[in-house]
Amino acid sequence: MQIPMTDLGRQYLRLKPEIDVALQDVFLKSNFINGEAVKIFCNRLSEYLDVRHVIPCGNATDGLRIALQALGAGPESDVIVPAFTYISPVEAIASLGASPVVVDVEPDTFNINPELIERAITIRTKAIVLVHLFGQACNFEAIQKIAGKYNLFIIEDNAQSFGASYEFSDGRKRKLGTLGDIGVTSFFPTKPLACYGDGGAIFISDTALAEKVRMLANHGQSTKYHHKIIGYNSRLDTLQAAILNVKLSHLEKFTERRVEIAGRYDRAFKDFPDLAVPVKRPYSDHVYHQYTIRVKNGKRDALRNYLSENGIASMIYYPLPVHEQEAYKWVARVAGDLRESVCLCNEALSLPIHSEMTDETQKQITETIRAFFSRLNQSI
Repeated sequence: MQIPMTDLGRQYLRLKPEIDVALQDVFLKSNFINGEAVKIFCNRLSEYLDVRHVIPCGNATDGLRIALQALGAGPESDVIVPAFTYISPVEAIASLGASPVVVDVEPDTFNINPELIERAITIRTKAIVLVHLFGQACNFEAIQKIAGKYNLFIIEDNAQSFGASYEFSDGRKRKLGTLGDIGVTSFFPTKPLACYGDGGAIFISDTALAEKVRMLANHGQSTKYHHKIIGYNSRLDTLQAAILNVKLSHLEKFTERRVEIAGRYDRAFKDFPDLAVPVKRPYSDHVYHQYTIRVKNGKRDALRNYLSENGIASMIYYPLPVHEQEAYKWVARVAGDLRESVCLCNEALSLPIHSEMTDETQKQITETIRAFFSRLNQSI
């Protein structure tokens, strides 16, 4: 594609002097596992998020599995999760023998619908996994009330919305990933804060819970060679931490640029009857990890093909809801009607958005989409 979904090469060239120095420092010190850069990054991330404990791990899927296990999820428990999501939280739930209970999402934000959560709760329900999708928060306070009423844990999957904040009704603001009992994020190369491989982190305020999570991520060790529980080998490489240390310093500028691009898209598409632009709720920032539109009246695939013919990438996140995935048809329990999730799988289309996109490139994208609908209208 002439215009890709993201441009990591160009971003690297912008940061090359800083990244190369950071990597060379790791090479010279040769502390590739749990090295100095990991400790520095965790301390900086703790300060940025204003959270007591940051525990690095190998990836967000590991982080979710570890978080769920630390909170006691297992074969006798249910965990509520949105039906429209990447599979990682569902995979983590099922891998522990717990049952994923899938709930429909809001049609405008694509996040889990709080009004439907309470209907899905049973005596087996242990936790709710909130996936802050595409760049903004779920309706946390509404969900917090339900969780408090039934004594449920809240785990935040913040892989796609790192850096966004939630504003409580009393005016307080907190970064996503620090609202619930445990937060988890991913540093996959295309994420808002990203390394050049796999990586993740877990965020916790409770010290006792953090100690358990830390042990689970490190072979169940309390101290070296003393294993108290059965754990995992899940850690963030020093090289990746060195890259993340550089990128954390530029995170706000990267976010500002994506927000600017999203605003241009919004203005360009505001008069298109067959397109619905992303909705931003007043309680949350939106960091636009993805710019995802809804293409109505069965025109999504035709638009995607037209973009491809003109050298413009796009992505369908996600083509199938959780309950229709072959691996989870007999594992996931469906709670109520999932019509919005099914509809989104047929209408959602994500357009290129990244910190390195030029105004000229974005204009080419919007004009191509305008041309598609103009031709379509002429043929009717």
